[in-house]
Amino acid sequence: MIFNKDTAQKTAELLLQINAIKLNPKNPFTWASGWKSPIYCDNRITLSFPPIRNYIREEFSKNLEKQFGKPDVIAGVATGAIGIGMLVAEYMGLPFVYVRPEPKKHGRQNQIEGFLQKGQNVVVIEDLISTGNSSLLAVEALREAGANVKGMAAIFTYGFDVSVENFKKANIDLFTLSNYENLLELAVAKKYITEEEQETLKIWSKSPSTWNVESDNATVK
Repeated sequence: MIFNKDTAQKTAELLLQINAIKLNPKNPFTWASGWKSPIYCDNRITLSFPPIRNYIREEFSKNLEKQFGKPDVIAGVATGAIGIGMLVAEYMGLPFVYVRPEPKKHGRQNQIEGFLQKGQNVVVIEDLISTGNSSLLAVEALREAGANVKGMAAIFTYGFDVSVENFKKANIDLFTLSNYENLLELAVAKKYITEEEQETLKIWSKSPSTWNVESDNATVK
């Protein structure tokens, strides 16, 4: 669920402007999972543009408090959301922790880095939601550490059915600054893509794991 329509449209336009999101239906990308995709999203690029990262930080901060109340701690999902999560925590004057995909193999073998007490209310920051699996592993780790996870907020989601189901099963509310639906709407309006390309992108989103196009592919990791 998006925080609001205006934020969703503006965020989508900013991500397209700096090529954090690339749309290429005629020459699709190959994701690390092996999926063929006409879209690629790398929201870490936003950290290199101060006005945009500040906009994202401030939109997160004001909307988090509206939806979840002011938490005790902000948690970022490693590695993509460490930077923006820390900016949000700093702006809100809150402690920050980040969550690894799995515990370290050495030292204290931490999965959660930073100071977290049992019973603290935590909001999790993520940069991108695809299936939601890796994001929800972070939620599971926080819950196992005794945290009260109030919800998760992400910059962007593809809105796949599988992710919606995964968050429902985990009983976690997810809010995003923008999503796939608003991205396509904005991309057509601003002529980043044609209406025909928009239809291709809509078809892909319904079955991304099986979608394929006979063309040379740009491989990304």
